[in-house]
Amino acid sequence: MKQNKQVPVFIIKCIAIPAAAVLVLYLLNIPYRKIDDDKYRDLWNLRMLGNQINEVEIANVGSSHGAYDFVYDDLTEEGYSCFNFGNVSQTYDYDLSLLKEYGHHLDDGCLVFIPVSYFSFNNETVNENEAQALSVKYYHCLSPRNIPDYDLFTDIVTARFPILSAGEDIVKLLPDSLTVFAKEEETETPEMDEAAVAQFADRAAARFDRHFNNKDNYFLPEREAQLRELIDYCKEHGFTPVLITTPFSVYYNGPVPEDFLDRFHSTVNQIASDTGVNYYDYSHDNRFMENLTLFSDSDHLNADGADYFMEILAEEVPEFRQILE
Repeated sequence: MKQNKQVPVFIIKCIAIPAAAVLVLYLLNIPYRKIDDDKYRDLWNLRMLGNQINEVEIANVGSSHGAYDFVYDDLTEEGYSCFNFGNVSQTYDYDLSLLKEYGHHLDDGCLVFIPVSYFSFNNETVNENEAQALSVKYYHCLSPRNIPDYDLFTDIVTARFPILSAGEDIVKLLPDSLTVFAKEEETETPEMDEAAVAQFADRAAARFDRHFNNKDNYFLPEREAQLRELIDYCKEHGFTPVLITTPFSVYYNGPVPEDFLDRFHSTVNQIASDTGVNYYDYSHDNRFMENLTLFSDSDHLNADGADYFMEILAEEVPEFRQILE
């Protein structure tokens, strides 16, 4: 008789213990999702679409050159609806995914700047861990249908139930361990003394190494195909795409081989010609290239540089002028 009672007790324990563990994880996941959300602050601006921002007239996509070099504060104050879809290391397939997800917030005829950088036809990420981290964050802002190479398991453990992939971050659930995010201080335009220039050059060398060294092929066919698909999508949905290369400093341009530049410009110009869009190249613009006070590093503009860049685009890009007139 005693043995007969042990069987149902054992079954109950087998059910109750896993159920309790799942319940604990579920309860922990609720506060942890708020902590996990802080990792993706660079995506928070997407929440403004359809709320504070509607019927976007001017937008851009792109990697960090799009994220940092297009600043619309002045235009917004003037009453224009603008939006920056750029993000660090973002590739053309994710540019397209974002437009598919949020493109209904863009106005008919919306001008879409598509940055083309030296690494655009390759991969800016340098290892598998970087590439995976890039992919994971888009699970927090895209529907499964718009995520390239969507994986259900990744979705569950990173976006739906992030407590399962918390790792060491789980300690942030403890009150004394919560991370306090300090407000970023505004950086002033640096004085370019000899030491600052030397540091600038060192950082430029590191950027060049990241973007050019240890890569077998600078021009992957799939990257070119993705850019063409992005352009076609814009045109099919009534947007006005233009290709643009943002300003680079002399230290970033300096070590780039001439044969690479020849093929780069040939590739971009061919795509522009085939698709019927305009291409504007500011990579070697003398108004920027040697004026290091306009850069935060070798290939990204600082706040002053971005403001100046937007002023120039408003004057020199016909598609831009047409919206502002």
